[in-house]
Amino acid sequence: MKSVITTVVTSADAADRFPSSSDLESVQGSIQRSTARLETAEKLANNIDAVAKESYDACIKKYSYLNDPGQANSTDVFKEKCLRDIKHYLRLINYCLVVGGTGPLDEWGIAGQREVYRALGLPTAPYVEALSFARNRGCAPRDMSAQALTEYNALLDYLINSLS
Repeated sequence: MKSVITTVVTSADAADRFPSSSDLESVQGSIQRSTARLETAEKLANNIDAVAKESYDACIKKYSYLNDPGQANSTDVFKEKCLRDIKHYLRLINYCLVVGGTGPLDEWGIAGQREVYRALGLPTAPYVEALSFARNRGCAPRDMSAQALTEYNALLDYLINSLS
């Protein structure tokens, strides 16, 4: 799994050298931010159902065609999958917070996602809306510390950009 530490070690090894001082500084920065990441991971784990539901509701509110009772099965199926996928993405963000890198998102959430959505004819805009809501809804110090919120928002932005 890709993290700052594994990236630094792999890069140095590929160049047949020891990690440089700038490499070690990036590892040090990651370690210093680990408390904030773990705070965020704990808060997200304890509230993942509520965060996913609020984000999903915001997406349904903006994209009212998803809430059209006149469109039976296909809309209902998409709505179920949308909520499931939002929760899945939040879980991957939680894993990223724990490992201190984007590896879980890269490997299990982003690789091939556009092609899958395109092949299935699924729009990504509702996911972007839901994740943007989750990002904009967070508040320091109400929900978590400012540094923890920064870590959370950075991963949400990373995912949002991959879907855009």
